[in-house]
Amino acid sequence: MKSEMHQKVQASHLKRDAYLYVRQSTLRQVFENTESTQRQYALRQHAVALGWPQERIIVIDSDLGQSGASAAGREGFQRLVAEVGMGRAGIVLGLEVSRLARNCTDWHRLLEICALTDTLILDEEGLYDPGHFNDRLLLGLKGTMSEAELHVLRARLRGGILNKARRGELVIRPPVGLVYDAAGELVLDPDQQVQKSLRLLFETFRRTGSAVATVKVFRQQGLRFPRRPHTGPHQGELVWGELGHSQTLRVLHNPRYTGAFVFGRSQTRPKVEGGHSVKWLPREEWNTVIRDAHPGYLS
Repeated sequence: MKSEMHQKVQASHLKRDAYLYVRQSTLRQVFENTESTQRQYALRQHAVALGWPQERIIVIDSDLGQSGASAAGREGFQRLVAEVGMGRAGIVLGLEVSRLARNCTDWHRLLEICALTDTLILDEEGLYDPGHFNDRLLLGLKGTMSEAELHVLRARLRGGILNKARRGELVIRPPVGLVYDAAGELVLDPDQQVQKSLRLLFETFRRTGSAVATVKVFRQQGLRFPRRPHTGPHQGELVWGELGHSQTLRVLHNPRYTGAFVFGRSQTRPKVEGGHSVKWLPREEWNTVIRDAHPGYLS
């Protein structure tokens, strides 16, 4: 096996650098699953055994804590592809295919570029030349299995989430005005000012019949409305500010204010140009609706 590996390594490969790509899917894995990270860094010794000096082995580990489901957002993987494309890499090292990519599109793109630039690929099981049909076939199969493994993992997680949701036991971040108590039960926010503001919003809308008119009343009277930011320095904190139209619509359209537990109100799909689109579903297509699951502000 070792002699076969050395036969694939030519002088033209050794003239270029070796690139070791290191990745863990989550920050929790980075801190807790240290054995996998150490095994990835240990691949440097394989490159040394094949003839690369230590100073010519470049480690790319900026994607620690990043999922391999897509190249988007993975600066390290994008840099690796760029270095290979410019002919600077003689070999790419990764513990296994899943460390490099769990998406067949990204994986085959890397294979194609490696084949064009005569760049070798090494994992824990062997050395491959993407320019050779048999190696390319095996690498393609490994990529397909890696993507399928991710699909199975996601399906299991999704199944567990759906089962919890059907029982109404899934913990979902509540809207402002509802909080989880020490026992884990969803209750009205104990802050009476928060409760008063929400009840005033619903009452004003009931009287005016318009979200725009509701916002106008709040602004005319100089009233503030609470919110809990999901991101930023004040994440999760209670913040008071001017009531906006979109915020008013979110409150009016949220069935949790009626005491109902709901899940599956929307579908998220990836877009061709990147990012995701959200499609809001009609009520009859919601996955779970449990009425009177917790206290609410409306009947």
